[in-house]
Amino acid sequence: MNERSAAVQVSQIEVTGQPFSASLTSDLPITVPAGGTFNFNVNFTPAAMGPATGELTVLSNSPTGGTLVIGLSGMGTAAGTANTAALSSLSCAVASMTGAGSDNCTVSLNAAAPTGGFTVTGASNNSAVAVPATVTMPAGAKAVVFAATISAVGAAQTAMLTATAGGVSEEFSVQLNVGAAGLNINATSIAFGTVQANTEVTQSVELTASGALPIAVTAATVQGTGFSISGATFPLTLTGGQMATIEVTFDPTSAGATTGLLTILSTSLTSGAAVISLSGTGELEEVNLTWDAPISSPDPVAGYNVYRAPSGSTSYQLLSSVGSSELAYTDSDVEAGQAYDYIVESVDASGVTSAPSNMANVTLP
Repeated sequence: MNERSAAVQVSQIEVTGQPFSASLTSDLPITVPAGGTFNFNVNFTPAAMGPATGELTVLSNSPTGGTLVIGLSGMGTAAGTANTAALSSLSCAVASMTGAGSDNCTVSLNAAAPTGGFTVTGASNNSAVAVPATVTMPAGAKAVVFAATISAVGAAQTAMLTATAGGVSEEFSVQLNVGAAGLNINATSIAFGTVQANTEVTQSVELTASGALPIAVTAATVQGTGFSISGATFPLTLTGGQMATIEVTFDPTSAGATTGLLTILSTSLTSGAAVISLSGTGELEEVNLTWDAPISSPDPVAGYNVYRAPSGSTSYQLLSSVGSSELAYTDSDVEAGQAYDYIVESVDASGVTSAPSNMANVTLP
């Protein structure tokens, strides 16, 4: 409408923005008399879902408003739907994360997702935070949750998460903090069970650094008869994810149960002094010999001599001399898996020995 007291000539009408256009009822230029009006239509024909913007520019010879610019906007929706669903927000459950973890994030729409769903593109500007490349909101839903996976960092920093759909972007900032130095140990106790004397049995203890800061393992000591350690040497430094192994060995020298302690010292804030209990039972192999007294003898028996040789050998060794009332002997100085031959002689008061007994052969398991 021309509100001036003189006629105004409109020379040009221009529309920018792909979905917008103008429909004129007459050709330009056109003169609008004082108090008169000139009507035309501005059309919005979106080719895709999502928001769109444009401008309408009208040029005339009006001394006060020769160039008139009007902003245009609209929202494209899926065919056959009446909603104008668009991305409205991005939020996460945790805005500050220490060490590694997972953060549940939510993208929301201003209306229910149309038939066929609504796809949102995800991005992170920090490699320590991984998000899905896309998430799809089911038809009828107004929000969807996805997981942001966060890795431990060596220095405090910020990650910016971005969700984009239909030309609209929403952002959420997550503060990443350095996690405490930690040392994970795969055992709190070690039970060796029953072990044959003079036989070594070894079990492993694994030390793994957690967090982004390095861990100094300063010492490892062991207490308890029959227990020893080998493998890693100390002090040593482990960085995040690195592992060292301590070999713990139980080698009993006598029969009976025994206990011990493995102590590990480190700069870990969570397990600076870790104590692992040790237990085991030693078992000795032994051979129990028995015999009968001679039925008749010209002289009374004063005692017996017990001999042993490796199986198949004639080199017998005197193990013990026992009294005449003792008709048994236990040999504990033997090894598992070996075979031995035994003979016994009687001895009279004058020291004269009888012929040897029949040989007894023993093979130890």
